[in-house]
Amino acid sequence: MIEFWVHPALILILGGALLPLVPERLRKGYLVLIPTLAFLRSAALGSGTFGEVDFLQWKLVFGRVDRLSMVFGYIMGLMGILGSLYGLQVKENAQHVASWVYVAGALGAIYAGDLLTLFLFWELMALSSVFLIWFRRTGASLASGFRYLLVHMAGGVALLLGIVLHYQAAGTLAFDGFDVANMSPGTWLIVTGFLLNAAVPPLHAWLPDAYGEATFNGSVFLCAFTTKTAVYALCRGFPGLEILVPLGVIMALYGVVYAVLENDCRRLLAYHIISQVGYMVAGVGLGTQMAINGACAHAFAHILYKGLLFMGCGAVLHMTGQSKFTELGGLYKKMPWTFVFTLVGGLSISAFPLFSGFVSKSMIVQAGFDQHLLWAGFLLNLASVGTFLHTGLKVPYFIWFGQNRCQPATWEQAKDPPWNMSAAMAVAALLCIFIGCYTPYLYRMLPHPVDYHPYSSYHVSETLQLLLFTAVGFFLLIKKLAPEATVSLDLDWFYRKGGRAFLWVARKPVQALDSAVGMIYRVAGLTPLMQSARSAGRFDNRVIDGCVDGFAAAVRGVGRGLRRVQRGAVQESLALVFLMVLVVILAVYLAS
Repeated sequence: MIEFWVHPALILILGGALLPLVPERLRKGYLVLIPTLAFLRSAALGSGTFGEVDFLQWKLVFGRVDRLSMVFGYIMGLMGILGSLYGLQVKENAQHVASWVYVAGALGAIYAGDLLTLFLFWELMALSSVFLIWFRRTGASLASGFRYLLVHMAGGVALLLGIVLHYQAAGTLAFDGFDVANMSPGTWLIVTGFLLNAAVPPLHAWLPDAYGEATFNGSVFLCAFTTKTAVYALCRGFPGLEILVPLGVIMALYGVVYAVLENDCRRLLAYHIISQVGYMVAGVGLGTQMAINGACAHAFAHILYKGLLFMGCGAVLHMTGQSKFTELGGLYKKMPWTFVFTLVGGLSISAFPLFSGFVSKSMIVQAGFDQHLLWAGFLLNLASVGTFLHTGLKVPYFIWFGQNRCQPATWEQAKDPPWNMSAAMAVAALLCIFIGCYTPYLYRMLPHPVDYHPYSSYHVSETLQLLLFTAVGFFLLIKKLAPEATVSLDLDWFYRKGGRAFLWVARKPVQALDSAVGMIYRVAGLTPLMQSARSAGRFDNRVIDGCVDGFAAAVRGVGRGLRRVQRGAVQESLALVFLMVLVVILAVYLAS
């Protein structure tokens, strides 16, 4: 018996299905109305278990609402409104539908009470979000989308296999806290699936590869939902898993290093997602109430300020067609409001006092010191220095100040974006300031009672000293930090080259072996034997010929579609498919 319970994700999915039927004059209002209804529904949910469905011998729970899911549902619903408002001028309905289904997948995963429901919405997120990359319709975005989809499908397979093994061992699909002291192979596979979506190195290269190539509004959605849904899943399932602490610290430092080296502003922000999510992963690993509160608070703040930063850089891309530092500069005269909003995002992410990052990030650092993990606390503070260096200083300086490297056409068309994009940035900026100034707004939503006061004299003075000396270092070394049109190799180099190597093996040695077997078959005179077998009724020529003809027609159809695709992207993708199939077969064999 299915009880009547309206899921926020259902509002977005049905709204997307009806979008093509909405008259043009009502379209912009509708684009804001649907995510607003979903947000209001999320904000109005009370604690309890809803939407229970009996499926085969399992009980699926679509609505498990408690304080942990409430805080994530609230901010994701709010970001759905801001992202839709920001992209109002996008005329392509499919982009809005993909965005809404993506948000619906995140909300569905947040409220899932069992692992099977979690998996269904988890895969819905991957399948819908890839279109936000492909819709940019460039060769690079198409290739990045293929890699993004294949990597996430591999993570989904690992998650599903983990769920199956966990059910076989524990006899339950309930999505609650796992026993982190006695991890089974199934739970390790589940946490691996979560860590891939959280972009933990070495499973991280898909993130800057894809987010830097997405559409100007698609990247605003992408930066907010996938990694933070993974953080929620880790908070729910694996609080106190100790390996997450060093992994989180590595993320925080790794993302900072690559962000400093990056020339493309959106790829820089994408790398820094890895760094900021590292704080949250470390908080989950610490596992205390303070640390879990800090992870949730930082996820909440991060969605807002990172969305704001991607809005600012997306506005630059939308208005100028450029996103590389070496092709920008001096735009404060042309885009003053965009500069102000992006600066607020940079100060927020740098944990500047009176901004949102100051009241969230410090909770995780303090939790590390409280657990006497001094190395973790100090290294996370060190990562904060790098954050201010590249996002608080490098991004604003080399886009809006510094040397003007803009082409004449770029300079002429540069101006502040349309009203809706500015309005979305203004709301996000005001929320970043409001959260930093009025901490109860955020702290009252957190899953555990909060006994933390960020505005102590020690914390304020410590933060200001770190920021001041970082700023001094930036301006002293500004020539060394000037952007260069270079490419920094990352760990995706291995699977890109590995995929091509596998493809070479398939096309050369394996094909040669297949040709040799065919030659032996013909030389041995087995053709008449095969023909007599067919005539004896062992093979139905019509079925075989029909299958061959159908397969050939399908291949021709796929070939026609892929003529528009870069050959390198297709080859890499096909090679990765084969590699992933082999990995899955090996995993199933070992598990059996």
